[in-house]
Amino acid sequence: MSEIVVADPINDDRNEASTSSRRVYTTTDSRPFTRSLTLGRDHVSEPFDSEKLPVTLVSEIQRFLRVANLIEVDEPRVAYLCRFHAFEVAHNLDRNSSGRGVRQFKTSLLQRLEQDEEVTIRKRKEKSDLRELRRVYRQYKDYIIKHGAGEYTLETREKLMKARAIASVLFEVLNTVTSAAGSQALAETDHSRSEFYVPYNILPLDHGGAHQPIRQLPEIKYAIAAVRNVRGLPFVEDFQRRMQDMDMLDWLQFCFGFQKGNVANQREHLILLLANSHIRHTHKQSSKLGDGAVDELMKKFFKNYTEWCKFLDRKSNIRLPYLKQEALQYKLLYVALYCLIWGEAANLRFMPECLCYIFHHMAGELHGMLTGAVSLETGEVVKPAYGGGDESFLRHVVSPIYEVIREEAMKNRNGTTDHSTWRNYDDLNEFFWSPDCFEIGWPMRQDHDFFCINPSNDVKKKKSRRSGNTHEEEKSDNNEDIEMGATIDEVREPQWLGKTNFVEIRSFWQIFRSFDRMWSFLILSLQAMIIMASHDVESPLQLLEASVLEDVMSIFITSAVLKFIQAILDIVFTWKARCTMDYNHRRKDLLRILGAMIWTIVLPIYYSSSRRKYKCYSTQEGSWLGEWCYSSYMVAVAFYLITNAVNMVLFLVPAVGKYIETSNTRMCTVLSWLAQPRLYIGRGMQESQVSLLKYTFFWVVLLLSKFSFSYTFEIKPLIKPTRQIMRIGVKNYDWHELFPKVKSNAGAIAAIWSPIIIVYFMDTQIWYSVYCSVFGGIYGILHHLGEIRTQLMVKSKFDTLHLAFNDWLIPPKAKDNKEGIKMWLCQPGFLKALEKKKGGVLKFALMWNQIISSFRDEDLISNREMDLMKIPLLSELLDNQVRWPVFLLANQFSTALSIARDFVGTYDNLLKKIRKDNYMYMVVIECYESLKEILDYLVVGDMERRVIFGLIDEIEESIGKASLLEDLRMSELPALHAICTNLIQLLLEGNEDRHYRVVKTLQDMFELVTNDLLINGSRTLDLLQPYQQHEGVETENFNHLDPELFAASHSIHFPLPDSGVLMEKVKRFHLLLTVKDTAMYIPSNLDARRRISFFATSLFMDMPKAPKVRDMLSFSVLTPHYMEEVKFSKKELHSSKEGVSIGFYMQNIFPDEWENFLERMGSEKVDGMNEDVDEEELRDWASFRGQTLSRTVRGMMYYRKAFKLQAFLDMAEDDDILQNYDAIDRANDTLSAQLDALVDMKFTHVVSCQMFGSQKSTGDPQVQDMLDLLIRYPSLRVAYVEEREENEPDRPPKVYSSILVKGVNGFDQEIYRIKLPGPPNIGEGKPENQNHAIIFTRGEALQAIDMNQDNYLEEALKMRNLLQEFLRPQRRSPPTIIGMREHVFTGSVSSLGWFMSYQETSFVTIGQRLLANPLKVRFHYGHPDLFDRIFHLTRGGISKASKTINLSEDVFAGFNTTLRRGHVTYHEYMQVGKGRDVGLNQISKFEAKVANGNSEQTLSRDIYRLGRRFDFFRMLSFYFTTVGFYFNSLISVIGVYVFLYGQLYLVLSGLQRALLLEAKVKNIKSLETALASQSFIQLGLLTGLPMVIEIGLERGFLNALKDFVLMQLQLAAVFFTFSYGTKAHYYGRTILHGGAKYRPTGRKVVVFHSSFTENYRLYSRSHFVKGFELLLLLIVYDLFRRSYQSSMAYVLITYAIWFMSLTWLFAPFLFNPSGFDWGKIVDDWKDWNKWIKQQGGIGIPQDKSWQSWWIEEQAHLLHCGITSRLIELILSLRFFLYQYGLVYHLDISGQNKNFIVYVLSWIVIVVIFLLLKIINVGKKYLSDNYHLAFRLFKAFLFMGVMATIVTLSLICHLSMRDLIVCCLAFLPTGWGMILVAQTLRPKIEDTGLWHFAGVFARAYDYGMGVILIAPLAVLAWLPIISAFQTRFLFNEAFSRRLQIQPILAGKKKKHRS
Repeated sequence: MSEIVVADPINDDRNEASTSSRRVYTTTDSRPFTRSLTLGRDHVSEPFDSEKLPVTLVSEIQRFLRVANLIEVDEPRVAYLCRFHAFEVAHNLDRNSSGRGVRQFKTSLLQRLEQDEEVTIRKRKEKSDLRELRRVYRQYKDYIIKHGAGEYTLETREKLMKARAIASVLFEVLNTVTSAAGSQALAETDHSRSEFYVPYNILPLDHGGAHQPIRQLPEIKYAIAAVRNVRGLPFVEDFQRRMQDMDMLDWLQFCFGFQKGNVANQREHLILLLANSHIRHTHKQSSKLGDGAVDELMKKFFKNYTEWCKFLDRKSNIRLPYLKQEALQYKLLYVALYCLIWGEAANLRFMPECLCYIFHHMAGELHGMLTGAVSLETGEVVKPAYGGGDESFLRHVVSPIYEVIREEAMKNRNGTTDHSTWRNYDDLNEFFWSPDCFEIGWPMRQDHDFFCINPSNDVKKKKSRRSGNTHEEEKSDNNEDIEMGATIDEVREPQWLGKTNFVEIRSFWQIFRSFDRMWSFLILSLQAMIIMASHDVESPLQLLEASVLEDVMSIFITSAVLKFIQAILDIVFTWKARCTMDYNHRRKDLLRILGAMIWTIVLPIYYSSSRRKYKCYSTQEGSWLGEWCYSSYMVAVAFYLITNAVNMVLFLVPAVGKYIETSNTRMCTVLSWLAQPRLYIGRGMQESQVSLLKYTFFWVVLLLSKFSFSYTFEIKPLIKPTRQIMRIGVKNYDWHELFPKVKSNAGAIAAIWSPIIIVYFMDTQIWYSVYCSVFGGIYGILHHLGEIRTQLMVKSKFDTLHLAFNDWLIPPKAKDNKEGIKMWLCQPGFLKALEKKKGGVLKFALMWNQIISSFRDEDLISNREMDLMKIPLLSELLDNQVRWPVFLLANQFSTALSIARDFVGTYDNLLKKIRKDNYMYMVVIECYESLKEILDYLVVGDMERRVIFGLIDEIEESIGKASLLEDLRMSELPALHAICTNLIQLLLEGNEDRHYRVVKTLQDMFELVTNDLLINGSRTLDLLQPYQQHEGVETENFNHLDPELFAASHSIHFPLPDSGVLMEKVKRFHLLLTVKDTAMYIPSNLDARRRISFFATSLFMDMPKAPKVRDMLSFSVLTPHYMEEVKFSKKELHSSKEGVSIGFYMQNIFPDEWENFLERMGSEKVDGMNEDVDEEELRDWASFRGQTLSRTVRGMMYYRKAFKLQAFLDMAEDDDILQNYDAIDRANDTLSAQLDALVDMKFTHVVSCQMFGSQKSTGDPQVQDMLDLLIRYPSLRVAYVEEREENEPDRPPKVYSSILVKGVNGFDQEIYRIKLPGPPNIGEGKPENQNHAIIFTRGEALQAIDMNQDNYLEEALKMRNLLQEFLRPQRRSPPTIIGMREHVFTGSVSSLGWFMSYQETSFVTIGQRLLANPLKVRFHYGHPDLFDRIFHLTRGGISKASKTINLSEDVFAGFNTTLRRGHVTYHEYMQVGKGRDVGLNQISKFEAKVANGNSEQTLSRDIYRLGRRFDFFRMLSFYFTTVGFYFNSLISVIGVYVFLYGQLYLVLSGLQRALLLEAKVKNIKSLETALASQSFIQLGLLTGLPMVIEIGLERGFLNALKDFVLMQLQLAAVFFTFSYGTKAHYYGRTILHGGAKYRPTGRKVVVFHSSFTENYRLYSRSHFVKGFELLLLLIVYDLFRRSYQSSMAYVLITYAIWFMSLTWLFAPFLFNPSGFDWGKIVDDWKDWNKWIKQQGGIGIPQDKSWQSWWIEEQAHLLHCGITSRLIELILSLRFFLYQYGLVYHLDISGQNKNFIVYVLSWIVIVVIFLLLKIINVGKKYLSDNYHLAFRLFKAFLFMGVMATIVTLSLICHLSMRDLIVCCLAFLPTGWGMILVAQTLRPKIEDTGLWHFAGVFARAYDYGMGVILIAPLAVLAWLPIISAFQTRFLFNEAFSRRLQIQPILAGKKKKHRS
């Protein structure tokens, strides 16, 4: 039977309705009913395209066209009828052909029908079309009936699916034709039709699927029976008239109006959840669904709902009856109702409490219907408010709220508007945290403020609220809520609610506001240390002195001021949310600000009035306290600290604080209100007492180190110089001092102290990095990380691997197993008992061989290496007689021979020496036994066998007597080894022509043994001699000789059979004899070695024991996909850009894997791409080495393979494993089908393809690649959003649907279609993409996997263990997110890829290890975390999607989980692969995106709430591991600027000269220390230390040191410093001005040159401008300090800044492939000139025009606020400092310090501007028509300028130095004016100033470009530079080929020409 797929459910009401209107196209005549279409053309055998169809028709007609193509060869007339039926359906759907592509489709189909008409009639086998259809239909139906109830295999299932799909379509066509013919004799009814194929996802719930293996599982049967129990439900009889076989979900659909697709989807979802829960809760045989399974689901699904009800003081509407059976039914109804609400909620899924509100009311209606309650309003039986009409839930409940979300999101305008002007998902959801949400009512009032979108311009009215609810009202039920909602605010006009609880204000104050305790602590500590240093405190005991203590306690005045500032900030920042805040919140804010104000006044008064006025008391003699004194100020401070004392108690006893926050009692509510605003989330996040002590210890040690260092090396050394500076009176300045009356040289003090203070605030980040390395390293060592690092370590541990494997990865036996109980009781000897247990090694050997086979399938190893690494699966394994892999035994036999040959001593000593190495002893025994077994099979002659085994008996007799050394000449063993090797080689070849050589070899062996090896001769020869003499007499009579020994034709059995156990033994014996490599070099592939080492290491880590596959948690993998490559196309593979194709690149990056691939394909290696290799295999091979979706899917499907193998081992007995292990991969095996059914219940992979729908409609080739993946992997599903135009007037113009498809029989088959309220992507794209597909996932856990990830079979084997972490009873609450390791596999692609892989590895290992334990602040950092699926689907999903603010969507899932009292853990015994960006531009875009995301996080409510609600030390961990890292990066860069501008001020003002000349200020050590810290960061060592520690742990510290040195030689410091600048720029700019956006990096292989223009566009403002500014500062500083400062001091102070500035300027070109190639530079220069001169405008992209780029680059300034503009203006003023300082140092100024000098400098600038303007005007008016005049005019101007300069030099002594200084002064001024113009653009855009600013900016950019490209051009003339660059950018092999390939290509072109 041919292949078939059905793309749409065939029992669709719309289809049935449409068939009734098609009668005009059919006829009852037996002749063809389309006679009008006949044209008599020849039949066209090609199938009609059934895939490229109009979007509006595809779901209705595709199945008919597909079936027609499938049956056309056998049944052409029926195929014709199917196509004609498709034409009818298409015509009825769109009669006017108004849909896109419909007219073309109908035309082409009609032409095909005309061609096929007459030809198909002639091939018809019956008299009429009706009979022909019935005949074919009955054939398929009979086949289904015959085979449907038989044994199921994969093969029969595929055939039945095809038959059912075809029969289903034929039935529909037959029904139409029969109706058109007027016949009422249709034998089959609609009921019989239900037996046919109905598309399904995992569970075939139709009658036809009842016999499939998954339906035979008992847990599935019980779950289905429970869901189908509708006995006793109201209205069920009425509903059953419309639908037979109705279940609970169908009943809910009829009641509440859910969509059919949603019901079908959630039906399967619920059944699988119940089945998986049942199998874990029911250990005994049961005939029905257990209560424990349902109760577990109830608890998980409704925990959030019940907490929500308690928080709002509402009674839950989940009400259960007392009867147990009814209660079970009610529970399932409530769970099913929630699932249906969630499954159809679309974007509302991001609002969990909104879903709680909807469920609350619908559950109340459900309970009313179940109990027959009567409505108080209508007096009738309670019915759903929105009825059960078609799609009524979508239209009346989801759509109104969705419209609010969409309209609010549109206000965002793609991130350009302020966050405070629109409500995001959080704002809308948090409205349901207030009792006011019940004012919306049910049915929902559309005039409520919640639905108001646009703010009113009228005077805002005070929102009426229920202020005096009685206790009865607060406890009112659902009906009272409805009544209340209908009577409140009926007259008032709706007002926009505004923000809820929080406003995202774009300000740096957010960092202080969110982490106010940390900043207050640091500020107070700084103040205290300065005071202590001023008092010269050397010991902590000195603090007890009254004067010192009183001064130190002045910090509490600062504390009160800071609290007052915090209170003001809280009010200012939440002002726009005041409308939604309750009265208690506003009252608390007012009280806080009053309290802070009082303390701010009281404490300074007490301090000033009681200073040095003490009351003293003497203590006992000898006491260390001495005399104890206090003042009234100290008493006031004691009262001030009372609240802190309470907080301290709650901190030390976290259980009490947790109870107070989570309790709803009145007292606890008041107490929690005093501490924090009472919110639904963020309560009860305290960790256990042990965890608290651990992270408190970490931070106490860290802070002590930090403060000790800061006090000793930063603060204390500055106190004395500061006092000296303050005493010096400087009166003569080198410029016009603007503030001459300022005393104490405040400017100098500020210049010296500012960098130190900045370093003080950021160096905690450095200390965290150090302690992270130390603690993380210790933690890794304690958890056995890196214990097995090399292949030699693997070898030494290999004989114990199977013990650990069986302990962790093999499920323990059942509890009633006596042997198992004994083994558990004998826990100390458990491993030994397990080793002795029957078959203990067998399962390990099977798993190990599967792992090695996966290595071979991935081409990591060759066939030879596979043979060397596999364990022979022999029956001896059942008795634990294991034969270890040859790679462990390699070279052992040769070593043993050498030992025996040269040994002198006794046999016992020889045996002892060999037994020292267990592997050597084993290989000797195995070789001896193998030789005996091979000879036993090979030698068949009677005499020959007697001879051979006689010799063997003699040798064994010597062994038994321990006289082997006396009886055998051991020096002959190497010769015997050579003969044996030759014999085995001949046996392997199996060439019959070599028979004589086998005989000769055997004879040689016999002769060697008898004559040379045996010292005393052989008794066997004595037996042979009489036989030879007897035979000799007879031979003389016949005059010929009989054959010699072994030479007779039947003496040996040669050749041996090609396959079987014996041949495998022969191959292994040959390897043992010949392989000389040691285990260190096998496998040769580094990645294979790494994977084996990690797998072996992980088996000795702590992990939960694996359950059986049937008992394990079920889970899904969800992968979002946008436009990334599914597979590399043929064009991408072979196209040669710049001489290098992706295929060529892959071959050279992975040369060994390429050779292994060719070997697997049976192809010989040739240069370039092999033409005899299958193209698709080649595409797969290359794609599996890139960052493609196919690689990810292949990796995730290892889960399925692993579970299938493990399920087989769970089911099979040890004796059966050897016989049946190969059956699991056979498609025609029943066992394989049963295993597939079990695995399907546990695992599925959903890829959410955002663009798949549009790709299908446009015929994108990636659709076919995706289809290939669906067909190859049965567990793969693709979810996408279809956008379809509707032509009906009463419906929206476009309809959006979520669709799930799977691959069936070569096609994509639609399974579910769920209509959406509108386009789903209204927020951030990726989370919206995940959200629409999450409803199609299954299971209790969900793994988020990105499409740049990979997985491995050996890691998939541990997935059961990892899932058990959710059930591991070691902590109070189970984890809700489980993190795991990632291995970055792109490290070998380039040096940048290597840097990124090490940086990423250090974060995902040592970094996250510490975050999870002990710091307890690990969140979700993307993939591959495992989520507790039900926890998250009831709490907002696995990410957040609000536009812009949730740009880093993944981390917000971790924030949300923690705020909702979830727990995040991290485990290192399992890892997945991950790809990273490998080109500098890609990496920079990624860094920019992450920095943008962190800046938006800084503004978010999640950061604010976590920062305010964590305890102090956990808050510190949170800050320094999230936004704090980026903020510290920013302020460290700011620190460089502050230092340089401070030095510039000191130099230009003359203060530094004056201070040094008077010898009052010497070298300032603390300043140098601060600069050293700054250098530490700039050199990239901040990320380097954890990296080195982690590499040292896993690969050894010597290797770590080597790698670190090699990285520095490959300019890693340059790269990390450059990346530091990227983080700082984008983080600071985004907080200040906004402009955060997703930056697609692309994950292609980057081996190509980036143009100079592209690099300039990317890095101009982020790096180049800043680099030039630093360079200018350094030059000016150097010019004016030379007269009084040594060059060495200058170098020591500024070398790091020189390094940073040069790095920022030239790193993009250093890391640019071919960056120093002369040809590339010439091309770049031409492209640069073209780009810089091109005029911009609408439609001209940035890469084509400088003007377009310039406008876009400053777009963020157009939408920022006034405050941001003011800050930008203030920052721009720094560029005017150069001019002000430098003009007073001109020789022409004559040391005049008058302000008029500065004014005159501006006149010069104005003159320069006028000259430029005159030239510009002249060019505009004269250059075209008066070219000669224009040239003369320019010459005249030039001569005038030169004359002016000469005149000034003669009269006013203008020098050449003055000209240079003028350039240094005026260039920054011009740039500052450009920045001012850009900031004031809205004000000056319509004036000529803006145009002039653009001209000026173009000139500056051109000048910077010339300065940058000039050094590159000079260096390009040195060939060694280009060679060096290529060498450090790429690995050696590719570097060599990369240089040769373009040369060869060029030679070929010349040769052809």
